[in-house]
Amino acid sequence: MTEQEAAARSAQDALYMKAAADFGPSLSRLAAATEHDSSAQRDLLQDIHMTLWLSFAGYLGQCSLSTWVYRVAHNAAATHVRKSIRQRRDRLMDLEELERNAPVMDASAAEDEAVTLERLYQLIRQLKPIDRDVMLLYLEGVDGEGIADVLGISVANVAQKIHRSKKLLQQRFNK
Repeated sequence: MTEQEAAARSAQDALYMKAAADFGPSLSRLAAATEHDSSAQRDLLQDIHMTLWLSFAGYLGQCSLSTWVYRVAHNAAATHVRKSIRQRRDRLMDLEELERNAPVMDASAAEDEAVTLERLYQLIRQLKPIDRDVMLLYLEGVDGEGIADVLGISVANVAQKIHRSKKLLQQRFNK
């Protein structure tokens, strides 16, 4: 390995370590929201971390570190979902289908925060990847412009998806 290659690898490692430290909990929540099974969550999280580390070989600072991390992580999760769909017959729904077909959840039945959070993840997992990604980024506190940048959609589209998703989730948890 040449001195230049070693320096590049060191920079890649440093970027990954910073990203893992700064965004580790967010990446874990993404895996939990994407996969129900804890083993599949661990596999997905490992895939996300590997993909993220590999991606830093091509990171030139063309966007913020947070945008890069979220974009890579969500692309890795989307790839994982596409592979899973081929392996199982779970049907993903768009917001309209979920609104028509999902059972109404009684918020008073939730005994603790963990149960409520699992219900939320269960609803989010049923969404199509673009709707799921918008909600997950929104729940991570990413603003509309950031979500649009990560997902490559318009800010207006992001706002519409957030509004519709919040309305749906409110209906499911408050009835």
